[in-house]
Amino acid sequence: MHEDQPFTHLDEKGQARMVDVGGKPLTARQATAQSIIRMQPSTLSRILNQSIAKGDVLATARIAGIMAVKRTADLIPLCHPLPIDAVELSITPWSPDRLKIIATVRTVWRTGVEMEALTAASVAALTVYDMCKAFDRGMSIEQTLLLEKSGGRSGSYQRETPNQNQGEKPWLK
Repeated sequence: MHEDQPFTHLDEKGQARMVDVGGKPLTARQATAQSIIRMQPSTLSRILNQSIAKGDVLATARIAGIMAVKRTADLIPLCHPLPIDAVELSITPWSPDRLKIIATVRTVWRTGVEMEALTAASVAALTVYDMCKAFDRGMSIEQTLLLEKSGGRSGSYQRETPNQNQGEKPWLK
């Protein structure tokens, strides 16, 4: 936001308000976010071998992330409830001690789905932590961030990464 633009979640008296999006056109919108969860290599091995007593960690985390998308407006103040068209959530080993969680959310609506994608990635990471904390309390959730978004008046955004080739999406590797 530029310095000369007003805060959209504040009224003329400086009080919190929900932004009126009723006059905005319906447009296709998409956002992709990630979270990385770092753990002991032995923890990742146990997850991948499905030897966690609480069950299938990756399947449970995917379900938790998808469910979180639907509850984002209940968790983030002033966030609009949105009709979600699709959620894709992948959880893959990223190194011997990390999982990479990528969440993509799509809708055709009047406001974007960045918060929903970030919430999905975050809650999936929290679920991994919860299911594995009994033997690895030192896990850390890192790099929760928006990777890209499209649609709406503000247009597209793609996070730049070092040595990124034009159009390449390094987080999908």
